[in-house]
Amino acid sequence: AATAAVVTQDSLLNVCMDAKHHKTEPGPEGQLYGQCVLWKDNACCTANTSLEAHQDQSYLYNFNWDHCGAMPEKCKRHFIQDTCLYECSPNLGPWIDQADTSWRKERIRDVPLCQEDCEQWWEDCQDAVTCKVNWHKGWNWTTGTNQCPKGAMCQKFKFVFPTAAALCEQVWSGSYRYTSHHRGSGRCIQMWFDPAQGNPNVAVARYYA
Repeated sequence: AATAAVVTQDSLLNVCMDAKHHKTEPGPEGQLYGQCVLWKDNACCTANTSLEAHQDQSYLYNFNWDHCGAMPEKCKRHFIQDTCLYECSPNLGPWIDQADTSWRKERIRDVPLCQEDCEQWWEDCQDAVTCKVNWHKGWNWTTGTNQCPKGAMCQKFKFVFPTAAALCEQVWSGSYRYTSHHRGSGRCIQMWFDPAQGNPNVAVARYYA
């Protein structure tokens, strides 16, 4: 039984989820672009995916951040960072769950985000505008990109997501969980970190595995 436990634990560490653009196994990527560069030593994303993560309407998911008018840059950088973490991180194994969609077999659920990462995301996005709480479903895709469904009103994030926890937990239907843990505690996943100091999320995945 002990060996089985070890095998299970190891299978949660340093893995890529089975989703639309992920590599089958993590490894070094010399040319990761922009905000995704943090993961270049060991990544689940390709250079091309990292480049596309920064496009306003990338072919990754044809998702349009500007569905209620232009999203401010200071807000958009958090969504880009969230995309980089999702596509590139090999440290999300403990939270990989089955997904029932045509475009991916696995997704993440309840990833414990560090309080600062979540608060800053909300802070920088509170005046951005959206028409939906859950961005995973319910859009009008008739044009090939997401548009607000009929009758949905565009409002500031702070009214759609009254708290940082509401934003982090609801926007991607429970992919993240708001925590009171702080960066560097080894108990929460950081969307942002200094790669020169190494990747703090390796230890966090190990702790939860």
